[in-house]
Amino acid sequence: MNHKRTHTIEQGIAKAERLLIAGTQASTFFTRWRLVIFFTAFVTCLALYKSEWFHTGNLALLGFFILFITVTYFHGRLKSRIHRLQRWKEIKHSNLARLRLDWSSIPTRDFIAAANHPYANDLDIIGTQSLLQLLDTTFSLPGQNRLGEWLLDENEQSLTFSDWTARQSLVKEISQLPLLRDRMRLEARLVSEHPLDANRIHEALKLGVTIPHLSLRLFASIALCLSTVVLGILAANGNISGYWVLSFGLYVILYFYTAGHIAPVFGRVLDLHHELEKLVAVFRLLENHRFVHQPQLAELCSPMTTKEDKPTVLTQQLARICSGLSVKAHPLIHMIINAIIPWDLSFTYRLQKTCKHLQTTLPRWMDQLATLDAASSLGTFAYLNPDYVWPIREKPSSRQADTGFTAKNMGHPLISAQQRVANSLGFRELGQVLLVTGSNMSGKSTFLRTIGINICLAQSGAPVCAQSFSWTWLRLFCCIRVTDSLAEGLSYFYAEVKRLKLVLDAVNERDGHAVLFLIDEIYKGTNNRERLGGSQAFIHALQKGYGLGLLSTHDLELAQLETNGSRVSNVHFQETVEQGKLQFDYQLRPGPCPTTNALRIMEQEGLPIPKSEK
Repeated sequence: MNHKRTHTIEQGIAKAERLLIAGTQASTFFTRWRLVIFFTAFVTCLALYKSEWFHTGNLALLGFFILFITVTYFHGRLKSRIHRLQRWKEIKHSNLARLRLDWSSIPTRDFIAAANHPYANDLDIIGTQSLLQLLDTTFSLPGQNRLGEWLLDENEQSLTFSDWTARQSLVKEISQLPLLRDRMRLEARLVSEHPLDANRIHEALKLGVTIPHLSLRLFASIALCLSTVVLGILAANGNISGYWVLSFGLYVILYFYTAGHIAPVFGRVLDLHHELEKLVAVFRLLENHRFVHQPQLAELCSPMTTKEDKPTVLTQQLARICSGLSVKAHPLIHMIINAIIPWDLSFTYRLQKTCKHLQTTLPRWMDQLATLDAASSLGTFAYLNPDYVWPIREKPSSRQADTGFTAKNMGHPLISAQQRVANSLGFRELGQVLLVTGSNMSGKSTFLRTIGINICLAQSGAPVCAQSFSWTWLRLFCCIRVTDSLAEGLSYFYAEVKRLKLVLDAVNERDGHAVLFLIDEIYKGTNNRERLGGSQAFIHALQKGYGLGLLSTHDLELAQLETNGSRVSNVHFQETVEQGKLQFDYQLRPGPCPTTNALRIMEQEGLPIPKSEK
């Protein structure tokens, strides 16, 4: 199926390249014709005027001017289409890079997780070559933040069964609309390369128009203008003397008194209009789309596309206000118009009303847009990986029933399909601890991350890298990638101890959902004797808590915990030696690992080993 997706995207890129070549050739043709028309017009008109055929010369000049403007117009449209095609091709290349896991061609954006986040760094959710780098195709900062929340806040914001079902349905629906998803990204990028920034819109609206008693000033200005006109007409007819000078003088004083407040408004309204253009470019596309077979999408988009206060309507109003205020760019015209009518004040008053309206409606639009944008990213991920399966969330009859997950042929989504090895696992008992033993480089850490990252995907509403997958909601806590901290004065061992304490505290909490813990190489920062004793005590404590999980270790003595009727089970990865070289198949097997390979690796790299081991 992935080959089919690759072929479809490559065909789209090839078609775009053919159109770009044809468009570039046509653009060159237009450029030459514009030059030909210009020089032909110059020579022809010059010859006619020298021959004193002035009327013919004027008609020829007019004809050439109309021809030149027409050619320029169509040339401009062609260049716009070429620009659109270039952006479209970039989007297709980005999709292809995500499908092939070509990390160098996938843009990186910053996602910030809280300090000591229970799984973000351990499972490669954030950072370079991470899950969020792979998923993030958002065109807005609110959408990017919402996507991060869905994947990073699963422990704090667990979804109810109905809310999660609605989200997964939304992602499923939008995954079936590849053209709509790519066009939303395209429309936003055609306005600006930078993502839509809701904070800039909020700041512009917050500052807004802060002119005290604006409506009263506008009313007074209109009254003074009308008085000036009436008194001027009466003075012109000789009925009264020039009292119009008095009303006009008061109008001028009021204008200059208000001008200082109006000056900064124009810059803010332009900034607001530029950001809203991106918003409207997307919503205009949604307004023209009919979600006949997508009820979740229709429900999400209906408040933005079916009411009178639609984004496009309000932005058109704002565009007209911007055009009106832009007269300030022409000082002479600006002075004449404002001398006749209170032009600036009237448009500023309209701007104030529009900003107040936007302050009430914009937060709702941005919230809906963030959800749509984040769901679109997950939908693109689903579309690019048709072999992935939609997970099934189970609704246990009680807190103790069927907690855990069952996965068949589960693989790691950040490993290419050619190198990925799938494993199956059923994990269904609270207090169960699965001890994973195995040689160095055999795949223990990757297996723990495979489980965790697929749980994250499932709980966000996305498909998972498996043949089948069902689970109950789980809170994830990991101790896989632990680093020391010079800034905090923490050694590796102490940093590991602090992380393990967070895991144990979470397991001992009885509120909320059960914990899935994933621990790699427990207590590897201390000596063998203390590591073994501490590990045994820690495992016993985990079995008493409200959770279940996996723990990888090199200490084969821990495998003995499986006896005595405990809920500890053993699985392992192992290697084989072929022609003197280590070979790994990364397949999960039952029982403790029967082999080790540390000394073999040392010997292969030229390090000394005990003679008895050769």
